[in-house]
Amino acid sequence: QVQLVESGGGLVQAGGSLRLSCLASGRIFRIYDSTWYRQAPGKQRELVATITSGGITNYADSVKGRFTISRDNDKNTVYLQMNSLKPEDTAVYHCNAVINGLHYWGQGTQVTVSS
Repeated sequence: QVQLVESGGGLVQAGGSLRLSCLASGRIFRIYDSTWYRQAPGKQRELVATITSGGITNYADSVKGRFTISRDNDKNTVYLQMNSLKPEDTAVYHCNAVINGLHYWGQGTQVTVSS
């Protein structure tokens, strides 16, 4: 079975940084697109950043210039470096990846930014 496990969330003050990781494990032949989403209480899920298997990235306007998505194919891991964090970045961050042609989700990691 394929699993995605996120880590790296926590409590940080506004202006601070965090790096989230999303590790894929199991019977993996190929990882295609990987995406970070977030969902704040009472709000819809929001796409944060996407990276293709070729390394092409795309970001939500709200995080452009502050967040960077990257991947390490040897480690089957996708990262989200978050800088200049704002209280409105507070949410549960989920990783989604297309692995072996199927979509998988992680359990999420909480990011809380205090003002």
